[in-house]
Amino acid sequence: MSLLHLQVALSGALAGGLFALMAMGLSLTWGMLRVINLAHFAMILLGAYLSYELVATLRVDPLLTVIVTVPLMFVIGAAVQWLFQASRISEFNSLLVSFGIMIVAIQLVTNQWTADFRQLPAELNPYPRQSVALGGLALPTHHLIGFGVATAVALVGYFALDRTFVGRALRAFAQDREIAAAFGIDHGRLAMLLSGVAGATAALAGMLWSVGHALTPSAAFEWIGIVFAVVIIGGIGNVVGTLVAGALVVALYSLVSLIWSPSVAPLVVFSLIVVTLIVRPQGLFGRRGS
Repeated sequence: MSLLHLQVALSGALAGGLFALMAMGLSLTWGMLRVINLAHFAMILLGAYLSYELVATLRVDPLLTVIVTVPLMFVIGAAVQWLFQASRISEFNSLLVSFGIMIVAIQLVTNQWTADFRQLPAELNPYPRQSVALGGLALPTHHLIGFGVATAVALVGYFALDRTFVGRALRAFAQDREIAAAFGIDHGRLAMLLSGVAGATAALAGMLWSVGHALTPSAAFEWIGIVFAVVIIGGIGNVVGTLVAGALVVALYSLVSLIWSPSVAPLVVFSLIVVTLIVRPQGLFGRRGS
């Protein structure tokens, strides 16, 4: 493997941390709550645009915008779950309802910020122009930050699910709702808490996306394919598997684009999904939850 191939693969793996962060909230709510929440993509998009607005208006470092966006997306995520619970919708219907919420949210974002490309002011966002040298390789700073945040969230999520009472209660609820309820587990509150946490991760992902990319409302549609690939390959409900899958999928996507053609990369990635579903339906790293 040449230095160029190594550079592309490593940069892709680091960039995959951001997609893994996008996927974690979706993976957890799907695995633990049996809710396929496409509104998660709308929350990422809204988090990105709110970060842009806060930076442009208050002239602050983009990383500081999470002080506002994380609590807000937590509340929105919990509110969406409350709507699902109040409506008593099934797993399949949650896909349809959340898709409708996503479309409405994208239109609201378009009405507020237009469909034109938006970008953080360069003088307030130095991260895309910075890199860390490692031998003959250059590691983009914003990719390192994204991968670092994704790793921290994955580790916290893993230990929370394995070592805390709330985590064990969520796992019990995912495996058998009736038995969990019989032992006094309040699944409604736990579900809203988990959905709020998923919304908070969406805010982090949105901020990181705004740091490294131009913003456009249609970006939400572009994320869906790769994020679902990461969720399925990593194992639904498995946060650490999601992190590894994010690095794997984007590194593969980047290498195929370099060696073959960018138009072929989606074919390879989705072929990997098909093979995974046939050979190992629970994902390469197993599935936590139901």
